[in-house]
Amino acid sequence: MAESKFKKRSGLGRGLGALLEDSGEKEKISGSGATPKGAINEIEISQIETNPWQPRSDFDEDALNDLAESIKVQGIIQPITVRALSEKEFQLISGERRLQACKKAGLKTIPAYIRIADDQQMLEMALIENIQRENLNAIEIALSYQRLLAECDLKQEELGDRVGKNRSTVTNYLRLLKLPPDIQIALRDGRLSMGHARALISIEDVSFQLDIFNQIIKNDLSVRKVEELVRSKGKKEEKESKPSEIDPEIRKLQGKLSTHFGSKIAIKSNEKNKGEIKIPFASTEDLNRILEILDI
Repeated sequence: MAESKFKKRSGLGRGLGALLEDSGEKEKISGSGATPKGAINEIEISQIETNPWQPRSDFDEDALNDLAESIKVQGIIQPITVRALSEKEFQLISGERRLQACKKAGLKTIPAYIRIADDQQMLEMALIENIQRENLNAIEIALSYQRLLAECDLKQEELGDRVGKNRSTVTNYLRLLKLPPDIQIALRDGRLSMGHARALISIEDVSFQLDIFNQIIKNDLSVRKVEELVRSKGKKEEKESKPSEIDPEIRKLQGKLSTHFGSKIAIKSNEKNKGEIKIPFASTEDLNRILEILDI
């Protein structure tokens, strides 16, 4: 067996370790012999191209500088993940911040897991790695979930297994994308909490959603207060939609007319004894039948 041309590092990094674990089989990298899956190799930074499916493109410059300084002192604790395009060409799967920080730190090589993956696997691994970041906001997570479902052809149960969440959690995040844009932006920018958003999701009336949202921003309402407002609104709507008690004489008359016309007759009457009688029909033939009864 040909000796690998990649320098090996001892020990394992953290982060995507569990995601990248595989069987004891070996992956072939063109011209380089066999490299065990999960092994860490030291590869040249100049041989790595960026990930075209990188879900996150904005990186805080100050944070990158801090990471670069840390790398100068401590080195890379968590290897990046790449796929081999050829013996000396690699494409980044995950670890964009670490790669950029290493460039700032002036490093020539970087420790990496080398994977063999097709384009869909690349996208899936990049999205899952992105979701596992601690500083993602709820909208970024929801959008990543949506992309995994749409572009990686996953079902919600499969997605939950991939990201270590139950289906209800995944569903709650996806529902955030149905909120009006103003609310989504506030959630993305940290002006609205996930608890507030969950309370707002249960409101079907968009104008009422926005009204409550504006009250949250203006008056700094707690999640509990928002939930109380939503419950109060629901009770009011239920009361308004509850049918009024029908007068017994009106109900008796409805029954007689329904029997006479062979259709369910509705009679509405107000407190001033004004109202209307509705005679429904199901077809032209049914209408003609009713007209004959009325002798019209």
